[in-house]
Amino acid sequence: MIKTSTPAETGRLENPLGYKDSIMMLGSCFSDEMAAIMKSLYFNVSSNPTGTLYNPESIAGAIRRMDSGEHFTADDTEEVGAGIKAYCSFHHHTSFASASAEVFLEKANKALDDASGHFRTSGYMAVTFGTSWAYRHKGRGITVANCLRHGQKEFERFFLTADDTFRIWDGIVKDFPEKTWIFTVSPIRHLKDGAHGNALSKAALLLAVDKLCACNANCRYFPAFEIMNDELRDYRYYAEDMAHPSRLAVKIIWEKFSEYALDTDSLALLSEAASVKAAANHRPLFPELAESESLLMKNRMREEDFIKKISMLKAKTLTL
Repeated sequence: MIKTSTPAETGRLENPLGYKDSIMMLGSCFSDEMAAIMKSLYFNVSSNPTGTLYNPESIAGAIRRMDSGEHFTADDTEEVGAGIKAYCSFHHHTSFASASAEVFLEKANKALDDASGHFRTSGYMAVTFGTSWAYRHKGRGITVANCLRHGQKEFERFFLTADDTFRIWDGIVKDFPEKTWIFTVSPIRHLKDGAHGNALSKAALLLAVDKLCACNANCRYFPAFEIMNDELRDYRYYAEDMAHPSRLAVKIIWEKFSEYALDTDSLALLSEAASVKAAANHRPLFPELAESESLLMKNRMREEDFIKKISMLKAKTLTL
């Protein structure tokens, strides 16, 4: 048989996760994509409480913040640049920006409190590194998650070597030995420094993750980067910007991740979960009709029954 691609071997996670577990996903927008799919299928997932993060040091900062639960204060707030009348912080993605510092802090700390509770109960942490490049604010002396459209002169751009990333994250995974850490490297191409610069950035991340997994029994690697670049190398699997995976590529990588990470009970329920969610999201053209109200009620009951079913899986695990 003629081969038309190079399959990326994923293997199976030794202790697979599922509906019985609390799961947290952090990092680049690729992790957001995976988390969105899992949430739509009723998994107990929390993701990126400070918004999308790209460099390993900022992602590590989010972990430390969730662990401590220390609230953001007025000292953390910054006005967004480029004439935008909004407030955010250098620890957050601009999706958190708000019209006032008070509203931003309320939103940021609510997200932090929710995520801190989820973090403490999460047995699985899926972390996606996006780039080895990071920015340090000269005035504050901190590595920023986002430059908030401030002037370039305020920042020092620097490269996190494989050893830098390993040093930062080896401490974290050792501090939380009870958690299983699943690392991925984002397949999204960061082309600011050209194709070669992107390759160097990804290489440093891959080397760091490889060393983390070699040195820590609670670390695993899922090859999302290899699936995209080797198995799905054709440009038809990229979005129009030629940097992000297309919706089809994201779906394929999700299917491979589910086969790698999910337990058999959860895998068996995926089709039903998708059907239940599609029915729950259905909005009739004529909601005022009695037939439409009856269908909506039926779909709500079906969703409630499914949620009870997956809750039973968790209860069953707790009694074992």
